[in-house]
Amino acid sequence: MTTRLPDRYGSDVLAGDWRAPARGRATDVEAEVGMVVEEVSADWVGEIVAVERDLRTLTLEDRRGKRRTFPLGPGFLLEGRPVVLLPPVRRRAPAAPTRTASGSVAVPDARARVARASRIFVEGRHDAELVEKVWGDDLRVEGVVVEYLGGVDDLAAELADFAPGPGRRVGVLVDHLVAGSKESRIAEEVRRSTLGQHVLVVGHPFIDIWQAVRPERLGLSAWPEVPRDEDWKRGTCRRLGWPHDDQADLARAWQHILSRVSSWHDLDPALLGRVEELIDFVTG
Repeated sequence: MTTRLPDRYGSDVLAGDWRAPARGRATDVEAEVGMVVEEVSADWVGEIVAVERDLRTLTLEDRRGKRRTFPLGPGFLLEGRPVVLLPPVRRRAPAAPTRTASGSVAVPDARARVARASRIFVEGRHDAELVEKVWGDDLRVEGVVVEYLGGVDDLAAELADFAPGPGRRVGVLVDHLVAGSKESRIAEEVRRSTLGQHVLVVGHPFIDIWQAVRPERLGLSAWPEVPRDEDWKRGTCRRLGWPHDDQADLARAWQHILSRVSSWHDLDPALLGRVEELIDFVTG
C-alpha cells in the first residue's frame, strides 16, 4: 500500500478565487441612523447620527461624542465586512394635506388663477424657491407671480422697467434689511420715489435666506458665525463639514436645506410675517 506523504509546500495558491479580498467583497447597504460602522481610510469608528441624502454625506459619532462627516459610498466596514453605504430610499409621500404648507386651508383641485398684474420680487433664486415651497399653493390660487432679481442693487431700475401703478403693485422681499445697511438705504429711496405708493419693500434680518430655515431642522443649535469678510454660504458649508468647493456644492447644500422645509413651522417667524404682508399688499 502506498503511503501518502504530507504536502511540504502547502496548497496551491491559485486554487479558488485568489483575487477576492480577505474580508469578502463589498455589498451595498442603505445607510441608517443607529448603525455602527468604521470608515477605513480614517480609521474612524462611530454610530451614524445623520444621513444627508442630498449632500451624499453621513455623520459618525465616536464613543467620546466627537463627530465627523464622510461622503457616502465605499470604504466602510459594517460588522467587520466591507460595505458601500447608499443614501436612504425616499419614502412614499403622505396623503394630500387638508392645509397648504403656509397653514391656509387647502383648496382641492383648485385651478391656478390667471396671473395678476401685481408681482412679488425677491432677491435670488433660493428666496424664490423657498417662497414657492411654502406659499406656492396660495400664490397660484391668488394669481401672484414671484420673480427674482439677482440682487437688490438694481431694484430702482427693475421697478422703473416694471412701471408699478394702481392695480399693478409690487412687493419686494429683501435680505438683511436692518438699520444702517445698504438694503435699508435702497428701501428708503424706493419709498420716497414717485413709485413708492405702489411698492412695498419689506425684509428679514438674516444675511441670507438660508438662515430663515430653523437650524434645529438641520440638527443644529444655531447657524454658524461667519466673518463679514468671508463668503457666507461657503463659510457656512465649511463650518458644517459640507462640500463647498464650487457652485454645484452650494446648490446641493441649498437643496439639502430646502428638503428640510415642509411647512411654515420650519421657518423663522421673522420671515413668515413679511411674506404674508407682501401677499396681502399685492392682492389688496
